Amino acid sequence: MSDAVLRMEAITKRFAGVTALDAVGLTLERGEVHALVGENGAGKSTLVKLLCRFYDPTGGRITVDGVDLATIEQNAWRGRIAAGFQDFVKFELLAHESIGVGDLPLLDDLHAVDRAVDRGAARDVIEDLASGLETPIGTSHPEGGTELSGGQWQKLALARAMMRERPLLLILDEPTSALDAHAEHMLFGRYAESARAVARATGGIAIFVSHRFSTVRMADLIVVVDGGRIAEHGTHEQLVAHDGIYAELFALQAAVYAG
Repeated sequence: MSDAVLRMEAITKRFAGVTALDAVGLTLERGEVHALVGENGAGKSTLVKLLCRFYDPTGGRITVDGVDLATIEQNAWRGRIAAGFQDFVKFELLAHESIGVGDLPLLDDLHAVDRAVDRGAARDVIEDLASGLETPIGTSHPEGGTELSGGQWQKLALARAMMRERPLLLILDEPTSALDAHAEHMLFGRYAESARAVARATGGIAIFVSHRFSTVRMADLIVVVDGGRIAEHGTHEQLVAHDGIYAELFALQAAVYAG
């Protein structure tokens, strides 16, 4: 698999009898940046975790260039994915190790880690550390480590997600939730451009998940998830013109931030 088209065909996912996704059909094209938006609990994270094969669908199937994802060996598939999630682990190690675990074979490759720092927009965090990438971080170190703020930990988690330089699938699920709206908007633009460059070079796919609509308007395709279904999809301009769920929520959020 040198590139990918991902298709969800009538995907349903239930947890303990509760339907999280209901007959979802969606095609994600190679070389593009896609955004999933919707209110909390809409089913966005369930959808991307199915793509990561953290669990399998209750019904329907996901295909990669026509191949059923369920038939692809899990570790082989996950080896082609780079992902960052809102709920991330604080690896209290040396800074370069906390980032490098995103691609274990490169754990001690400081050049690879340094490149991931730039892709993850975490340079400011590293520059603030007394010994840079060699700084112990977190409070569990016997001789004391440097504690970080929530936003700093999240930036390191993003750099960790960026350790794989040419992933087939890049997923960032609410990756900047610990940052304010302005900072998220600025960083999302940077991540989107980086992801788009990688996607077009490798034929891969980038997926961003956010409940902040203003940050995803630059995506090639925006998918609105509502109540476990795909309610709308299109570009920002198309969805605003459609005057549906996206347009309403975008206007509401814009009014809040303008006020």
